[in-house]
Amino acid sequence: MTDGKDNKNDEGTYVLRLFITGASPNSVRAVDNLKAFCEKYLKDKYRLEIVDVHQQPAIAQKEQIIALPLLIKKSPAPERRLIGDLSDTEKLMDCFRITV
Repeated sequence: MTDGKDNKNDEGTYVLRLFITGASPNSVRAVDNLKAFCEKYLKDKYRLEIVDVHQQPAIAQKEQIIALPLLIKKSPAPERRLIGDLSDTEKLMDCFRITV
């Protein structure tokens, strides 16, 4: 699943990968919280891939996933990882280096 304008990694575009476990309550909350955050703070400046580790275990293994849900901010550098339902807006803002 991809959100955002396009599939190019343009400068200023956040490339995000969210690993979830099906429709578990924490996974659903993580998806909802991340989408709401991105629409508020990163509107039209992000590309989001949602990976269900049950359906795509090879990708999860390659990324060495140890806990779920897990958000990986691939770019811009540095890569950052956040574990949990992504309800802590302050941690997300720190991850994306957003100041209000």
